[in-house]
Amino acid sequence: MKNFSLLLITLLLISCHSNVKKEDLAKLNGYWEIKTVVQANGDKKDYKINETIDYFEAKNNSGFRQKVMPQFDGKYKTNGIQEIIKIIAKDNDFYIEYRTPYGKWQEQILELKDSTLVLQNKDKLQYQYKRFTPFSLK
Repeated sequence: MKNFSLLLITLLLISCHSNVKKEDLAKLNGYWEIKTVVQANGDKKDYKINETIDYFEAKNNSGFRQKVMPQFDGKYKTNGIQEIIKIIAKDNDFYIEYRTPYGKWQEQILELKDSTLVLQNKDKLQYQYKRFTPFSLK
């Protein structure tokens, strides 16, 4: 029983640790659509249709995030407001630090792959994104 408890604790610690590598950070650039939000208690909210998506642009660990609205002609509308971002490494994990004139906050990057992005805020809310696929009626 003692070995089982030790194994369970080890697995739990490993599963909470980020698998993101420094070379993965370039995958953040581009358009991301929210798929699911998971609350700290495990409750989920799925998003089937999104009017806005997030556009990330970062170079040398600095850049911005901007909300955009995809249009049927393949273009994007925006209100021009950008959140300044900085990617920070702490204890083998990566965080996105956001800054606006109204506040500053961080989200941990739990997963970052070609088509998947998972961010977690300080309240343990997980934002699960999928890479946005543009549509066009042209």
